[in-house]
Amino acid sequence: MSTDPDVDARPDDGATDPVDAEYDDGAADGSDHPVPEAAEVEFSEVDADVDPKTADPESLGRALGEVIARTPEYEAFEAATEAVETDEEAQERIADFERQRSEFVMARQTGQATQEDLRDLQATQRDLHSLPVMEEYLAAQEALQSRLEGINEAISAPLSVDFGGEAGGCCQD
Repeated sequence: MSTDPDVDARPDDGATDPVDAEYDDGAADGSDHPVPEAAEVEFSEVDADVDPKTADPESLGRALGEVIARTPEYEAFEAATEAVETDEEAQERIADFERQRSEFVMARQTGQATQEDLRDLQATQRDLHSLPVMEEYLAAQEALQSRLEGINEAISAPLSVDFGGEAGGCCQD
C-alpha cells in the first residue's frame, strides 16, 4: 500500500502533496488522531530465557520485537491493516489513487502535469482518506509510529547515534 515515488512537486495552495505522501502522514484534512495510552508489557513476559544483562543484542532485539508485537498500538495497526486489505471499497479507491498517481508522475516527468492534475490527485487522496476504514488505519499507523519513535529514543539514549535513523546506513545528511 505504499505511495512513495521519487517526486518532489508541491502544490501552490500549500496543501500536502499526495505525490510525496505516504499513508503515514495523517488524515488529509490535517486533523490529529488520538494516540491511545500505551499498555506496559513486561520484558520478562516474552522470553524468560533472555537475560538483558548477558544476552547478545540480536537476542534482545528479537525479544524486543516480540514485546512490540504485543503492544496495543501494533495490534491495532495489524487489525486496521487487515480491515483495509479486506474492504472492497477501500481497495478500489487505493487502486484508483495509485493509477491516477502513476499517471501524474508520468505526466510530470514529461512536463505535461498541471496544477489541475495535482488538485484532482489530492481530491482522490482526500476521498480515499475519508473512508472510515482508512481513517482508522491512518490513526493506528500514527499511534504505532509514535510508539516506535519513543522506543527508538530509548534505544538511542545511551548510544551516540540515532538507532532507528542512522544505525542502518551511512553518509546521511
